[in-house]
Amino acid sequence: MDSLAAAPGTGPATSPLPILRKPRPAARFEDLPTDRTLVMGILNVTPDSFSDGGRHATADTAIAAGLRMFYAGADIIDVGGESTRPGAEDVSPEEEQQRVVPVIRALVKAGALVSIDTTHASTAAAAVEAGAAIVNDISGLSIEPEMAEFVAAAKVPYILTHRRGDARTMNSLADYKDVAGEVVAELAGVRDKLYAAGVTAEKIIVDPGLGFAKNDAQNWELLQNLDQLDSLGHRVLVGASRKRFLGTLLTVAGKAAAPEERDGATAAITAISAYRGAWAVRVHDVGPSLDAVKVAARMAAPRAGS
Repeated sequence: MDSLAAAPGTGPATSPLPILRKPRPAARFEDLPTDRTLVMGILNVTPDSFSDGGRHATADTAIAAGLRMFYAGADIIDVGGESTRPGAEDVSPEEEQQRVVPVIRALVKAGALVSIDTTHASTAAAAVEAGAAIVNDISGLSIEPEMAEFVAAAKVPYILTHRRGDARTMNSLADYKDVAGEVVAELAGVRDKLYAAGVTAEKIIVDPGLGFAKNDAQNWELLQNLDQLDSLGHRVLVGASRKRFLGTLLTVAGKAAAPEERDGATAAITAISAYRGAWAVRVHDVGPSLDAVKVAARMAAPRAGS
C-alpha cells in the first residue's frame, strides 16, 4: 500500500477505504501565497507534546494528520519529533529522525510544503534531504551553533525563535525590563551569527517565542508590540496556538481552559497578527486560522474607489 493513502475522511477522500494518490510536484517556498498571512500547521510526532502528545506518535497516524491539515488548506506543515514544552526530556537526534523522516517524505510526496521543527543540525540535514523546505529552530542556535553553517550551505529559510535557556531552565529566565525591546535586541544578536555564517537576510524568519522564557503578562506585551519586530527587517512568524497564557485568560471557576479549548482564542490572535502584517501563524487547528487570515486580508484591502 502506498504510504500516501489518504486516511478515511481526509480532504476529498470520503470512502471508508484508503484512496491511492499520485505523487505531486514538490511544493516550493517561492510559490507560497503572498496576498495574506500564511498558516503553518503543527504536527507533533511525539508522545509528550503539551497539546496533542501521543496522538500522532506513529508514522501512520502522523501522516494521516498531516494530510488532513494539508487538505484543510495549511500552507506549511511543521513536523517536529521532540517536545518543546517546559520541562520536556531531551530526545536524541537519532530517535528524532526516526520519528520525523518517514512523515516528511510522505507529506512532501503528497505535495505539501514541510518545515522541520528541530534544534539539531543533523536532524535538519536529514529532514531537508527528505524534502523539508524550511528549518524551524526554537533554540535560536543555543543548542547547536553549527546549525547556522548548515542553513547557510543548504540555502533554506530559517526560523529564528527567541528563547532563553532550555526546556528545563527557561521559566526561570523570564526577567525583562522591556520584553519587546530585549527580545528584538537578542534576536538581532543571533541574527548576526547567522549573517557571519553566510545566511542571507531573505532566508531569515523571526519568531518572538511566545511562551519561551516569558510569563503570561510578557506574552501579551509582546503581542501588543509585534510591530517592534519589523525593525529587524525580516518576515515575522507568530506561534501562540493553545499556549498556557491563553488557558489562563480563559479560566472559568478557577480552572484554566484545556489546550483544545483555546482554539477560539488562538484564531483571534491569528486575525490580529495577520491584520498587523505577520508573515505566518503557527497553529494546531488549521481551519479557523485560515478563515481568520482571509478575513484579515480582506479588512486590510483598499476600499473600493480609494
